[in-house]
Amino acid sequence: MRRIFASMMMVIVVAGSSFAQDKVIDQIVAVVGGNIILKSDIENMNINQQAQGITTEGDMKCEILEDFLVNKLLVAEAELDSTITVTPSQVNQQMDNQMQMYLSHFGTESAVEAYFKKPMATIRSEMREAIGDQLYSQQMRSKIVGDVTVTPSEVRYYYRNLSKDQIPTIPTQYEYAQITVHPKVDIEEENRVKAKLREIKKRIENGSSFAAMAVIYSEGPSAKDGGVIAYSGRGQLDPEYAAAAFNLKGDQVSNVVKSSFGYHIIQLVDKQGGKVSTRHILMKPKVSVEAKEEAYNRLDSMANMIRRNELQFEQAAAMFSYDKNTRNNGGIAINPNNMSSKFSVEDFDGETSKIITTMNVNEISEPFETLDPENQQTIYKVVKLINKIDSHKADMQNDYQTLADLYLAKKKEDVLQEWISQKQSQTYIRIDNTYANCNFKFDNWIK
Repeated sequence: MRRIFASMMMVIVVAGSSFAQDKVIDQIVAVVGGNIILKSDIENMNINQQAQGITTEGDMKCEILEDFLVNKLLVAEAELDSTITVTPSQVNQQMDNQMQMYLSHFGTESAVEAYFKKPMATIRSEMREAIGDQLYSQQMRSKIVGDVTVTPSEVRYYYRNLSKDQIPTIPTQYEYAQITVHPKVDIEEENRVKAKLREIKKRIENGSSFAAMAVIYSEGPSAKDGGVIAYSGRGQLDPEYAAAAFNLKGDQVSNVVKSSFGYHIIQLVDKQGGKVSTRHILMKPKVSVEAKEEAYNRLDSMANMIRRNELQFEQAAAMFSYDKNTRNNGGIAINPNNMSSKFSVEDFDGETSKIITTMNVNEISEPFETLDPENQQTIYKVVKLINKIDSHKADMQNDYQTLADLYLAKKKEDVLQEWISQKQSQTYIRIDNTYANCNFKFDNWIK
């Protein structure tokens, strides 16, 4: 944001391209120390949040202003802290993620430009500084609350002092084990996909646009964005993909690369530090009907053996399951959202949800087709429902971790609020009278 002396209040006038055009007035609506907040900042963020489908029961613009006010306090402190840094690659990655979200929502770049009434280059330019501030404030916020912890005795005290209405309701939860099988892909189909990608590579090397080819042919989620994958480190990418991507130079296109997702050709977009931004075209070999039937029948026979007590579920998972994350744990699935064995309905994919929510404890399902959550490949699985915990009010015995997480969040919020209150008293703050009636979350913005 633009810097000014704390005592200055002014109106910025931006002339149009022609003297006869109306002048666009951008008013300073708040000053926090040496930082200003413009009316256009509020308006742009309001449009941004509408584009993301964000709504509120309160006054959206008042809430946006307070977010900016808190942000400015955090950014000012972060800029004085030598341990906090924001790199251009971090800003670019965040900006790419934001743009991909816009493109996913609106469909095309022209639709994004039409909504914001600005060319894409201007949208990106205006986003850059705001994202930099956001990254600074996030790091400062994390540092302020980084040492906050809770003890079991604190959680117990917190729980005992909750009113009946304050005790959270835990939705119905399920614990299950699984055995998965990947249908075998015919070698002829794999060769067909590789040949097609080699053909596309030749077309690109002869002048065709990689981005256009990605839109037409890629089967990955980034296809609509021209195949772009935002800045990623080696650990964030499939190992085979990463090995090829980090070896590319210039606008070179890789040979065909096999990953757990399928087959790719890759083009380097940019490399910064230990991260790369790439374009890729992903094609997935198709599974034949015969291969699907074979996978189904294999699992069906296995499930029947388990039901007849000829084979233990845990043994079958260890010996035959393709899922490396569960086969050595008796097939028990772990929820990646909370790293526990408990899942609520919204944690399941659609097919698994339809099966598990109709099962009885210890029942073994029929085989069913779904997608591997890690690579979106077709798989077949059977599941065993181990436990079902009906919806209930949280209690210390069964829901300690949920209550601990709630109290930790509250404790961090209290620490942050105390920090903000302290900084408010030490910092010059002035807010335009048009926002005098805002119902702010934090007191003492208006002095």
